[in-house]
Amino acid sequence: MNKYKNVFVFDHPLIKHKIAILRDKNTGMKEFRELVEEITTVMTYESMRDVELVPVRVETPLEVTTQYKVREESVAIVPILRAGLGMVNGVHKVFPTARVGHIGMYRDEQTFEPKEYYCKLPDGIENKTVILVDPMLATGGSAVDALDALKKRGCKNIKFMAIIGAPEGIKKVAEAHPDVTVYVSTLDRCLNENKYILPGLGDAGDRLFGTK
Repeated sequence: MNKYKNVFVFDHPLIKHKIAILRDKNTGMKEFRELVEEITTVMTYESMRDVELVPVRVETPLEVTTQYKVREESVAIVPILRAGLGMVNGVHKVFPTARVGHIGMYRDEQTFEPKEYYCKLPDGIENKTVILVDPMLATGGSAVDALDALKKRGCKNIKFMAIIGAPEGIKKVAEAHPDVTVYVSTLDRCLNENKYILPGLGDAGDRLFGTK
């Protein structure tokens, strides 16, 4: 059960339906990739309810009216490489002009600790709402380190989205970064001895890109 105020676990029937297919070991790469994008799009709508709006004048066929739009270039997407790449298009369906940065992390197979090997972010990212994405929130190490990297570069308004989270990862991120809102589609049972989420869906990067 989630006990953190900065963590939101979605309870949406359409997401549950898609995650059931996503978990299936017989779901192929193409369908897996499409499901990740679809789930991410639904999550983006729900997680960006507080996005900044600015008034604009719009001329309808009948009159001129004041309406509201998302401020230009106010959103940036940052996937944690490599699996996070699978979520970028899902966010872009909602914010098609959002700039994209990249943070590269890998997990030491002996210590299970994350290591940063790449970071390239859009200019002015410190003034944007940053959506950090990674399909799996397992130990939380990569997410915490990626959030540290963003904050070191001046980012103040950050949201983190993962499709599946483990209690261990939720705890680590929520406590290390209480100012970051964390969104997960579902909260799984635990991690196994190899730090994979159970029941999980296997290695998201491998299933997205057809590697092992």
